[in-house]
Amino acid sequence: MDHKIDDFSQRLARRLQLERDGRGWSLADLAERSGVSKATISKIERAEVSPTAVVLVKLASAFELTLAGLMLRAEAQPERVSRAGEQPVWRDPDTGYLRRQVFLRPDHPVELVSVAMPARRSVTLPASSYIHIRQLLWVQSGRLTIIEGAERHELGPGDCLGFGPPIETTFANETDAPCTYVVALARS
Repeated sequence: MDHKIDDFSQRLARRLQLERDGRGWSLADLAERSGVSKATISKIERAEVSPTAVVLVKLASAFELTLAGLMLRAEAQPERVSRAGEQPVWRDPDTGYLRRQVFLRPDHPVELVSVAMPARRSVTLPASSYIHIRQLLWVQSGRLTIIEGAERHELGPGDCLGFGPPIETTFANETDAPCTYVVALARS
């Protein structure tokens, strides 16, 4: 695994434990609030396993944070310039999708994320991951299918989708080629 990804996984594990400890929550408390098992949370906090995107969203929501907010706390960047070599990168262990936090600052309302979704992979995120944010998705290469509840969007290079109200959403690459896209998020 990439050294940069390993470093971020370690920082994320420490951040999760700090968030839980800072609230005075036991593993059981966080498990109840997030719907993630105590055993899984314990392994994540010890950096024995890398959490999936869905698990991270559930944990972030339990802390009343967005996924990006949780990641920001794990990888705080003090400068206004987000240098390519210093941008946090995380790989979802279930799908293999690679998420690069291009820009995120607590004093700025907009953030940018770049995602590389492998061929024939998908991830479904709960509605809670979209609370307090608005987002746009812009496909850079390949094809991506977005399923928001019963609504299906087929996107190709250059296509952009503005997301609606919070709803469970599936991001699916149904092709044999990788797909890359940029997500712009604004906190509301």
